[in-house]
Amino acid sequence: MIVLDATIVNIALPSAQHDLDISNGNRQWVITAYTLAFGGLLLLGGRIGDLFGRKRTFIIGLLGFAAASCLGGFATSGGMLFIARALQGAFGALLAPSALALLSITFRDPRERATAFGVFGALAGGGAAIGLITGGLLTEYLDWRWCLYVNGPIALITALAAFRLLHRDHIDRSHRVRLDLPGAVFGCGGLLLIVYGTSEAVSRGWSDWLVLTALCVGAALLVVFAQVERRTPHALLPTHLVRDRNRSGGALSVGLAVIAMYGLFLFLTYYLQVIKGYSPIRAGVSFLPMTAAIVVSSAGLGSRLMTRVPTRALMVPGLLLGAGGMAWLTQLQVDSPYTTLVLPAEVLLGFGLGLVFMPAISLATLGVAPEETGAASAIINSAQQVGGSIGTALLNTIAASATATYLAARNPTDPLVQAQGAVHGYAVATTVAMGILLLAAVVAFLMINHRPAPGEAEGKGAAAEARAVV
Repeated sequence: MIVLDATIVNIALPSAQHDLDISNGNRQWVITAYTLAFGGLLLLGGRIGDLFGRKRTFIIGLLGFAAASCLGGFATSGGMLFIARALQGAFGALLAPSALALLSITFRDPRERATAFGVFGALAGGGAAIGLITGGLLTEYLDWRWCLYVNGPIALITALAAFRLLHRDHIDRSHRVRLDLPGAVFGCGGLLLIVYGTSEAVSRGWSDWLVLTALCVGAALLVVFAQVERRTPHALLPTHLVRDRNRSGGALSVGLAVIAMYGLFLFLTYYLQVIKGYSPIRAGVSFLPMTAAIVVSSAGLGSRLMTRVPTRALMVPGLLLGAGGMAWLTQLQVDSPYTTLVLPAEVLLGFGLGLVFMPAISLATLGVAPEETGAASAIINSAQQVGGSIGTALLNTIAASATATYLAARNPTDPLVQAQGAVHGYAVATTVAMGILLLAAVVAFLMINHRPAPGEAEGKGAAAEARAVV
């Protein structure tokens, strides 16, 4: 639901803007309201799950997300839709860390854990592409409102299953520690301002005073947050979780990979629909090979190898394969055929990133005490969210600048020249995305040193997992 929602609403946005009479200046708030609440509240949501129980927060997050989605579907004005999207993000911040934490505490056997995180990684990597397909189908054949309504039945079914199948895990009131309110203010405030600054950079540019102010104040708040957490006995984000090189390396690698990946979705969507003339559905279906490659590499190959080889032996080659796919796309031209250029690049990128998300997400909670799994889960979720926000803004700005430079030396009124300028901008931004994936490979190689414990491939139980943290 969460990864799907990151892209499904993008397809519905033009129709929603027309129906609700949202101005061009305000339409970005359909996306920004969601990302602000989600990215800003992730740390708080993860810790609430640790204090009040992951099952409880998971079900509340599910039902709240569904209710907010339906509110957005019933929206009669732009303001009502913005509020609904912000509520979606807030409940998503409660839901996402709880889901990952539940996965970690449920599957303790190394082989079962590898399989479970393989499925989870496949969804994390492929959900955005599925959102493009689903959004195109619902918008074209039903109505844009169904892009929000669709969360209702999914959430209700999952909540019923969670109520019956998940074990009660919340801490009794007498043993519950206090919530770190200063940490919540500084940590969530810092993340919120950074996500806001990068979101506004898409329309305002990176040199705008509001963007620079938001980014600088957000960074300052995070510095204060780090100092506060070092002195707080019951920290919102225990510092030892961040000091673990495997967890930090995995989160940083994923954050960088998401920067490149979200930029790619943006450029390919515009290329296929605007330059090649694909319908929204055909453009969405064109991403299916990438999704299939992510599923095969994550749930298939990656889950089998995770208990047999060092983690960086999966992540580094995966990031290099992804960079190879990006390098392929730098050759993009207006008349490039889908089957010989876009398709191979998608497969390479999907297969590579499938080997990245699954082990990194597993590292996020590996060896973590049960009462801290929510906080640890929030680290990787925050890296994904901030990475997606930065990627969309940064690569969009680079593409727009390259296109403007290209057109300045040519006839900008010629439609063919306009198309060539747009594709040139995509290619330049894709080159930057390739460099970001190469940087992520270096980070993974230098920081991640986790190796599976002896006997882990044979599944010798939770004791093997405890020995797996190097």
